[in-house]
Amino acid sequence: MIKLEHVTKIYGQGEEHLCVLEDVSLTLRRGKFTVLLGPSGSGKSTLLNLMAMLDKPTSGKIFIDGQEITSLKKESARSALRLNKIGFVFQFDGLLPEFSLVENVDMPARLRGKPDLQAAKHLLDNLGLAAMAHKLPADLSGGEKQRASIARALRNHPPLLLADEPTGNLDAARKVQVFEDFARMSREQNLTVVMVTHDTHAADYADDVYNLENRKLVKLK
Repeated sequence: MIKLEHVTKIYGQGEEHLCVLEDVSLTLRRGKFTVLLGPSGSGKSTLLNLMAMLDKPTSGKIFIDGQEITSLKKESARSALRLNKIGFVFQFDGLLPEFSLVENVDMPARLRGKPDLQAAKHLLDNLGLAAMAHKLPADLSGGEKQRASIARALRNHPPLLLADEPTGNLDAARKVQVFEDFARMSREQNLTVVMVTHDTHAADYADDVYNLENRKLVKLK
C-alpha cells in the first residue's frame, strides 16, 4: 500500500541544516495495522507528513497504491489523492462544535458533494457511538470524540488511514479502545492503518512495528 525508497528529509541548508530522516526505505502491507514508534522529535510526524503529501522529501520516492506521489507537481492533484485515498486522525479531534456528531462524521462526504447521514451514522454504529449521533461534541468524553474523529476519517472509504499520536490526550482505557479499533478495522475492512506514537503499548495490537531513532527506521515486529 505504501512504499518508500531511499527517502531523506533535510530542513534548512548549509551549516544550518537538520537531517530528520536519512535513506529510509519501507514497504507497508495493505490491510495491516502498522505502528511507528520513537521518542519525541525523532521524525515520526515528519515521516507521516511525507506519506500524506503535506511535505516533500529532500530525496527519494514515495508510492501510495502503486502511484508515485513524489512526482505530483500540482497541489490540486495531491489534494484529490488525499481526499479519495487517505483518512487522517490527529491528536486533537478537530470536531466542529456547532455540528452534531453525525454531521461532523459526514463532513468529508459533503466536501465531495455526496452527503449521506445514514452512512455516517453507520460508521458511528461500527464504533459503538450510534446512540450519540445527534449530540454535540461538547457533550462527549475525550475518548468518544476521538473515536468519532476516526469515523469521520473513514467517511469517504479511503484504503489508507494515517494517525498522528491519536491517543496522546486519552487515558489508558481509552487508548486501548483506539488500538483495538484500528486492529479490528484493518482486519475486517482491509484498511491499511499507519499510526505514529511514542506509546509502546500500541505495539501489542499492531501487525508490524518499527522504531524511528537517529534518522533511521528499524523493524521490531
